[in-house]
Formats: sequence, C-alpha cells, structure tokens
Amino acid sequence: MQASGQRTPCQKGRGGCTNSDKLKDYRVSKFKPSVAAAVVIANMVGTGVFTSLGFQLLEIRSPLVLLLLWAVGGLTALCGALSYAELGAALPRSGGEYNFLSRIYHPGAGFISGWVSATVGFAAPTALAALTFGSYLGSVFPVVSPIWLATALIIVLTLVHCRSHRSSGSAQSLLTALKLALILGFSVLALSLAHNPQPVAFAPQSGDLTIAVSGAFAVALIYVNYAYSGWNAATYITGELESPQRSLPLVLIASTAVVALSYLLLNFVFLYTTPMDAMAGKVEVGFIAASYILGERGASIMGVLLALLLISTVSAMILAGPRVLHAIGEDFPLFKRLAVVNEDGIPVRAIVLQSLVALVFLWTSSFESILVFAGATMGLNTLFTVLGVFVLRWREPDLPRPYRTWLYPLPPLIFLALTAWTLVYIVLQRPVEALMCLGIVVSGAIFYQISRSLGGMPTNTAGKEGGAS
Repeated sequence: MQASGQRTPCQKGRGGCTNSDKLKDYRVSKFKPSVAAAVVIANMVGTGVFTSLGFQLLEIRSPLVLLLLWAVGGLTALCGALSYAELGAALPRSGGEYNFLSRIYHPGAGFISGWVSATVGFAAPTALAALTFGSYLGSVFPVVSPIWLATALIIVLTLVHCRSHRSSGSAQSLLTALKLALILGFSVLALSLAHNPQPVAFAPQSGDLTIAVSGAFAVALIYVNYAYSGWNAATYITGELESPQRSLPLVLIASTAVVALSYLLLNFVFLYTTPMDAMAGKVEVGFIAASYILGERGASIMGVLLALLLISTVSAMILAGPRVLHAIGEDFPLFKRLAVVNEDGIPVRAIVLQSLVALVFLWTSSFESILVFAGATMGLNTLFTVLGVFVLRWREPDLPRPYRTWLYPLPPLIFLALTAWTLVYIVLQRPVEALMCLGIVVSGAIFYQISRSLGGMPTNTAGKEGGAS
C-alpha cells in the first residue's frame, strides 16, 4: 500500500537499507484521501461479513437481533473511528496503535500493542481471509483442499510483495470499488429474484430484548467487530497521507459509515433469502445464499468472484502488517534486522516473518477459534487506544488537536463500554481464547523486556515522545 509515484533509489548496501532518512526516498509522494479511504474499506470488507453470520446463527435466531448486532458493531466502529481521528490528527506518525500507545503511555505499551498488531492484528486475519478464499473455491471445485489453497495464496502473495512496489493507489481504489459494487449488485439481484422470501419477521418479537442483553449477544458481537476490523487502517499510513490532520478524520468516519450500511444491507439479504438452518455453523455463507438465490451455476460464479475479491484482502494485509514490525525494528535495536529493506525499499524480513506467523495460525487452529481469539485481542488493543483520548487530554491539554472528537466524550465512552462488555463475556464463556489473548500480551511484554536488556531503550525519539514522522 505504498503511495504511487516516482521514488528516488536508495543506495544499496551489503545488508540493505536501514536508515530512516533513506526510507524517505520511497515516500516522496503521498496517499490521496480517496486512496486512504479505499485502503480502509478494502481492509474492512473481507472475511468477516461473508462468514460471521453462520456462527451467530448457532446461538441467535432472531432476525431483528441479528441485524441489531451489525448495527451495534457499526456504531462501535464509528465511535472508534471518531476517537482515532483525534489521536491520528494530534500524533501524525505511521504505525497505528504502536505510535499512539508509545506516545500516550510508555514505549513498552506501544511495543506490546505493535506485537499484538503484527501477530494477531494482521497475521490471524490473513490466515482467516486466505482460508475463506480456499473455502469458497473449494465449494466450487471440491477436488482441491481449502487449506492448501490458502497456504498457496499466502506464499504466492508473500513472494510478490517481497520483490518490488507493484501496487498503486489507483489499483487499490479499483479493487475496493469492485468489492462495493459486488455487494450492492448481489443485494439488488437477490432482492429482485427473491420470489419466495424466508418466513422471518424483522419486527420486534417477544424475547428479543432478553437476547440482546445476553452473553450470547456479547460473544456474537466479537464476530461482528472482527468483520468491522480495519476501520483504523488509515492510521498505519498516516505519515504517507496528504494533510493527515485535515484528511484523516474524514477518511476514517466516511469509510466506516459506508461499510456499516453495506453490512446491514448484505445481512438483511442473507436472512431474507436463505434458510437459517442452511447457514448455521458454515463458513461460506455467501456461497450458500447465492445457491438459493441464483441456483447452482450462479452460486459457482459467485463463489469464484468472492474468492477472487478476497485475494485483494489477503494482499492488503500482507502489505500493511509488516509496517508495524518494520517500525519496531527502526525503534528497538534488538529487532533492527526487521528494519532492513531491499534495494526497492521492501521490508522483506518483516513480510516473511508475518506470513510465517499467518501460516502457523492457518495450520494449528480452527476457523472459529482464530476468529474469536483475534477479535478479542484486537478489541483489547483498541480499548486502550481509545482510552488514550481521555489520558492525552488530561496529560497534555495544550497539545494541538486539529480535530477533536465530535460529541466528546460520548463516542469514546460508547466504544469503551461496548468493547469492555464483549471482552468480559469472552473471558466468561470462551476461556481458552481469553488465555490465548493473555498469552500474546504476556509474550509481547517478555520480548519488550528482553529488547531492553539486550538492545537498550528505543532509539527513535518518536517512539518515546510522539514526534511526527
């Protein structure tokens, strides 16, 4: 997801380019706000919306409550985007939560957050998106194994992104437009062909309120929040965005709102056209719905299209995630090897490391387990980041804030309350995934202490004092 445009070649050394000043040669051009919005939407519209409903239906069968899940998830993401917009405008450096938490709390907090982002925030979703790609193609071509298709996709895209900068802002915008067009086109086609809709009632029913405040709703919200993950993607490229203080808030808010409306429409179509029993517990919900709407041949075409669009999702994650590892390598001497780039400015080692972690997730965990675990860990990461809005206002009231959260303090409070509610129920009802989440955080703390003992404190003052890049 590099900005398009000409780059001045870096002087090639024996170990590649590691100096931050040299890296600026590759960033002479900037992302336009429209491209940044495309990056956000492309990261959001991936695995979750085409798979989550199947797992939600295992516990919840009320159509209204299921749509309420997606509305609450959209509200949570929008409140998070409003909060991140203030932080991103005030602390305009690439790196997302790694930058924010290092600046607001402590370099150790930033390191753990970056560790979480690099391992779970990108590697786990990469595995999920690749497995969904394999599942959709496997539904159309049963002779091939979904997990081997997923493995091949990760390896091929890793090799592609380790060579040179081949993607441009216009290509990313085109892929994103195709995704949104597919959702809208599929929805319109499905509603126009649904001559015998399912006997479901979207009006309030007895017992809906009880379900909406239950633990099942809270756990299901993890699936939904995972589907919305990516709303903060623009903060990972803040340093390469044109006028970030002015454009970042609009990018985050507008992109999140567009995706929320798209998700509500798509899940309404699924419930309106397809039997719940047919989708319950299944990964390839989009393929199943298409088979009821378009028939076997139409479903095969839709399955292939969905699989092809997921390639861009996997590609975007393999491209964006290593930026965090690369930033850690620049700031922490012990991990300086991750800061090494090739003659074209590609952080090859960081890309390969993240892809290896993704393959470990792919081959060692079930789809649902990865989804819950990844959703809980990313929820914890964003929880402390949004809390940082209050901490930074208290500690540095005079810090220039080109954008202040609209309706403050409601958006961050709503986000914190909803996220904390889901995390509590994850601990109570999914203790294994909660322990996995704790393990990732503890491992990050251990590696931070090791890095301090063997390599010293961060060398980049931005990591400690929040300077803009």
